[in-house]
Amino acid sequence: MAKSTSLRCRVLEGKDLPAKDVSGSSDPYCVVKVDNEVVARTATVWKSLNPFWGEEYTLRLPRGFRSLAIYVLDEDTIGHDDVIGKVSLSHQQISAEPRGIDGWLSLAPVDPDEEVQGEIQLEVQVPEQGHPRVLRCHLIGARDLAPRDPSGTSDPFARVSCCGHTQETAVIKKTRFPRWDEVLEFELEEGELGDAVLSVEVWDWDMVGKNDFLGRVELPVGTPGATKGWFQLLPFASSAEEPGGRLGSLRLAVRLVEEQVLPPHCYQPLIQLLAEPIRCPGQPPAGTALAVLEEVSSGESRQDVATKLVKIFLAQGLAVPFLDHLIARELARTTDPNTLFRSNSLASKSVEMFMKVVGLPYLHEVLKPVVNRVFEEKKYVELDPCKMELSRGRRISFKGSLSEAQVRESSLGLLQGYLGDTVDAIVGSVEKCPPLMRAAFKQLRRRVEEQFPSEQHEEVRYFSISGFLFLRFFAPAVLTPKLFGLREQHADPRTGRTLLLLAKALQSIGNLGLQLGKEPWMAPLHAVLLPSITRVKAFLDSLVEVDGTHAGEEPVLAAPPCPTATIKEGFLHVREAEEPSSLLPRFAFKKRYFWLSAEALSYSKTPEGQARCRIPVAQMRAVERVDEGTFPQPHVMQVVAQDGAGQLRTTYIQCKGAQELWQWLWALRQASSTNQTMLPTCHPGAFRAARWSCCLQPARTAPGCSRTHGAVALGEWSDPLDPAAAAQSLYGHLRAAGARLR
Repeated sequence: MAKSTSLRCRVLEGKDLPAKDVSGSSDPYCVVKVDNEVVARTATVWKSLNPFWGEEYTLRLPRGFRSLAIYVLDEDTIGHDDVIGKVSLSHQQISAEPRGIDGWLSLAPVDPDEEVQGEIQLEVQVPEQGHPRVLRCHLIGARDLAPRDPSGTSDPFARVSCCGHTQETAVIKKTRFPRWDEVLEFELEEGELGDAVLSVEVWDWDMVGKNDFLGRVELPVGTPGATKGWFQLLPFASSAEEPGGRLGSLRLAVRLVEEQVLPPHCYQPLIQLLAEPIRCPGQPPAGTALAVLEEVSSGESRQDVATKLVKIFLAQGLAVPFLDHLIARELARTTDPNTLFRSNSLASKSVEMFMKVVGLPYLHEVLKPVVNRVFEEKKYVELDPCKMELSRGRRISFKGSLSEAQVRESSLGLLQGYLGDTVDAIVGSVEKCPPLMRAAFKQLRRRVEEQFPSEQHEEVRYFSISGFLFLRFFAPAVLTPKLFGLREQHADPRTGRTLLLLAKALQSIGNLGLQLGKEPWMAPLHAVLLPSITRVKAFLDSLVEVDGTHAGEEPVLAAPPCPTATIKEGFLHVREAEEPSSLLPRFAFKKRYFWLSAEALSYSKTPEGQARCRIPVAQMRAVERVDEGTFPQPHVMQVVAQDGAGQLRTTYIQCKGAQELWQWLWALRQASSTNQTMLPTCHPGAFRAARWSCCLQPARTAPGCSRTHGAVALGEWSDPLDPAAAAQSLYGHLRAAGARLR
């Protein structure tokens, strides 16, 4: 039995943030930390004091999870980013709210003395007898301490206090991973032991000025025996509370999910019960487990239920019959075809989640070229006269402001170009659409035609598919490409407005012209929309011409994502650990083009290069940042992989900036998240001059001095298929509705 602890965290928006730039604005982004480990970073919202992020993460939590912190920072192109403030939530605060924390939370100031990190390894022994008793504190070492010096390291020493007695260890220079291996002894009288506390503080020694605080640990020593292990360093208790609201606030939705996941075979009865109406369709649908689950799931939990059901039936190879069953039930309750699939029913949510889980690579292939063009061109597009900024014309014309008609004509031409390319890409994508999606849509059309066979309802057979494909898939992805992985940044206001207008046009096409936009200023687009609707209908006819499933036939099995499909790509700089490293010349890092797939990380001299070096994902044992200052180049990470002979080999990769570094780190960690043999520790430095630059150990084979970080923020669409975890989640929903079921 394994305990699964996850945290659903939605970073929604900020309000009334302080201005950090000379322009009177800020460029805010958020960093999400679990126990001081960065696990997620939102995109930057440019020039806004009231930013909207709308990003959602599923955080896999380590054992002993203590706290969640969300930092808001202002991105600067030159120098370090400014810290605006933070929101901290302890495990106790989050778990005290079974339905989660959802609301506006004031940002608190960030005090450097409270921003501690790392762990210290101690062994404390108190003898049962003796007079006086001698308390022995063995300070073995520490790891992952905060860097307090410009070199990116610290000069740590420990100060140990007990019952008014204080001693200090030696100072270890230029390291965040000191190893003292010192034993400090304290003679204590019998009466001093009762409620005695051993305090261990770690400091960074400075030749000039005061020493910097690195963290502290307190251990009760009143009970005889030995205490040994790694202990997290904690900050000093805050002396005074800062008044809230001065730094603005953050709107968050956070919910802790703690579940005991049993071995997979334990969930087979539940999975068989859920699949019973699919495998034996003759029984009355009202009394099935699926019907009960739909009845007890509320609006806020229905998306989670739908996602888990889709993943269970994908693993069973029954995804299409499952959707067909829900659609048939939905149609049986529908009398007005104009309201078909308009609500957030279990059927609607399941089809929506199914498209995201199965069709995301297809979505990227169809929409990415046009979305990238809109981002790169940054053209001004506006059709609404109330929002037109006619003075913009002065920037591009010596004749003064442009007229409203000129702006409308220019915007209309640009929007028609984007829309035409988007429609061309969609209608030409029949063969690219996953067979599983096409089979599901074929079943959907067949059911709709059976329910509404009359000629007056002919449009319904098209709208039933376009309503999902356009209104719940293509249009939302165009509107918020960051949330669908089409872009790694949110759009700036001008680009966002263009995407909004393009999404509105796609919605009108998805509605098959029945609603060509309520706004009268959208009317000039109708001349383009109406011919597109005819093409889209032909596309939908072709889309469902596929060998699908019918009742009683073998279902179309869920094909796993193509292992060679590219998850992320781009130019980076690479350096092998085996290269000569005494001088670390700048050209030791070579520019290469990288591809990451579910199968391997590969790179070549050019994007067209065929001779590629490969690091199989299955052989990855650690993906970690490298300490700043290890190389002359900043923003370096390392991939430690085990070759066929069992040898560990390290590849160092340099990124252009901090944001690109984190994006590649997360992508690599997500790809390798199911590897079972990850290393517990590794070296965040490099081996040169006959020692490790991080912990100063002289042996190349010395065990790693830093704990590896396997935490990764996953999206519910991209989580690996885990039927046992999904079944446990559904069991939790049923158990929570026990009173209603009874």
